[in-house]
Amino acid sequence: MLMKMFKKPETVNVSIKGKQLSCPVCGNSKFTRRRSQLNTRLATFFNLDWANRVATCYICTDCSHVSWFLGKQ
Repeated sequence: MLMKMFKKPETVNVSIKGKQLSCPVCGNSKFTRRRSQLNTRLATFFNLDWANRVATCYICTDCSHVSWFLGKQ
């Protein structure tokens, strides 16, 4: 179990709406993928963070720029 926590993220090439994603900063086309919750103050105040939307983030393997996407890719 502990080894899974430190497992290196898989590198992926990403296509959004049929177009290859490239980093807007350095032009790299390799990314790691992560899902991140979009917390809001109101939901946090009422302990309803679980109800917030989730975004898919692609992190450039070269410069670490993060590109956020809502919805299905």
